[in-house]
Amino acid sequence: MKILISFLIAVAISYASDATIEVIKKVDSLPTLAVEDSSVSFNNKFKMKFFKSLVADLNVISLFNVDRSYRTVDYDASEVSYENKEMNYVLRYKLKKDDNGALNIELKILSKDDIVFSKNYKVNNPKIYMFVSHTIAYDINKFMGEEPVEWMKRKVIFSRIIAPKKSELVIADYTLTYQHVIVKGGFNIFPKWANKAQDSFYYTSLDEKIPTLKHVNIKTARSKIIKSSDGMMICSDVSSDGKKLLLTMAPKGQPDIYLYDVNSRKTKKLTKYGGIDVSGQFVNKEKIVFVSDRLGYPNIFSKGVNSHSVEQMVYYGKSNVACSAFGEYIVYKSRESSNVFSTNTFNLHLISTETDFIRRLTAVGVNEFPRFSIDGDAIIFIKNYKAQSSIGIIRLNHNKNYLFPLKYGKVQSIDW
Repeated sequence: MKILISFLIAVAISYASDATIEVIKKVDSLPTLAVEDSSVSFNNKFKMKFFKSLVADLNVISLFNVDRSYRTVDYDASEVSYENKEMNYVLRYKLKKDDNGALNIELKILSKDDIVFSKNYKVNNPKIYMFVSHTIAYDINKFMGEEPVEWMKRKVIFSRIIAPKKSELVIADYTLTYQHVIVKGGFNIFPKWANKAQDSFYYTSLDEKIPTLKHVNIKTARSKIIKSSDGMMICSDVSSDGKKLLLTMAPKGQPDIYLYDVNSRKTKKLTKYGGIDVSGQFVNKEKIVFVSDRLGYPNIFSKGVNSHSVEQMVYYGKSNVACSAFGEYIVYKSRESSNVFSTNTFNLHLISTETDFIRRLTAVGVNEFPRFSIDGDAIIFIKNYKAQSSIGIIRLNHNKNYLFPLKYGKVQSIDW
C-alpha cells in the first residue's frame, strides 16, 4: 500500500527584487511593435506559419505590445507601411530559399524609419523554422538589454500518454510546434535531460520485470540500463554538472531518495523516514528539497546531502505534491479545493526561502510538474483543464502566463 501511495504521489508530481512579489507591466506602457513580411520564397501557408511563430515569440519575451496584423512590404522600402507609421518599432523580415533548399532570413528592426537592428539567419531544414523564430526573439531580447532568455532556444522532452499503459517520449520546442517522437512502444515515463547540452536523457521503463532507469544518447541512438529497483525507480533531478542523480527507489517497500554518482555508479541513501519521501530536487551540491508525508499529508522539506536534519519549507496548503528549486526560490503544486464529486483545482505557488511571502502563479485547472528554466527566468509546467492538456510558460518578472496545447494525448511529465 505504501508503494502504491508513493507512486500516486510521484504521478501527481508529474501531472534585485523578490520574484515572489508580483511585477505588473501594463500593456499600454510597453512600446508597440509591428511585423512586416517581405518574403520572396515559400508558399502562403509556410509564410503564415513563420509569421505566427515569430509573433508568438515576440509576445513571450514580454517587451512589446505586439500588433498581430499581417502586412507585406518590399524589404528595401525606405518607409514602413502606412498602418505602421505610429508604431515604436517595426520588424521586417524576408524569407528566401536558396539553391540547396535552405531557409535564409534577412531581418531588420526600424524605429522612425531608421534601422536600429539587423541580422541574417540560415537553417538547412525549413521544417525547423520555429527554432529560428525562437533565436530571433532571443537576439531581440538581448538587443533590448534584457536578462537572457536562454530557455527559448532549448528543447523540451516530455512523456505523452496515448493509451492505457502506452506512452511516447517526445522532444519538442517550448511551444510544441516542433515534435519528434524519440522513444515509442511500451510504457515509458519521467524523462529527464542528462546534461545542459541536451544530447542525452534518462527515463523510467515500466516494461521490464521491475521499474528500470535507462539512459539514451541522442547522437548515437544507444540506450543502456542505469539501475533497476522493486517498487519504484524515478530520476527526479540531475545536478547542474550532470554527475549526480536524485533517484526515488523502494527496494524494500519503503520509498526513499537516493543520490547516484554517474561516474562511480555508487548509490547513497539520503532519507530514512518510515513513510513516503519522493521527488528530490537539487538546490545546490549540498542541499535538496523533496516531498514527504512526515506531517500526515504531502509537503515540501529540505535537507543537506551530508546531514540528517530535515526542515519544513512550506506552511501553506494540505497537499503539496511537487516542487522545483532555483537558488532561494521554490515553486510547488498545492491542492486548492477538496471536491468529492468534481475535479479539484491544483495551483502552483512560488516562495522565497528568505521571506514569508507566497505568490500564486496559476488560477484554474490542474497545474502540475513545475520546472524552473536553466536561468530561473521562467517556469514550465503542465496544465490540464477541460479535457485539454497543455504546456504552460510563466514569465516570473513579467507576471505573464502562456499556454501551448497538445494536439493529442496527455502529458505525463516534462523537463527542459
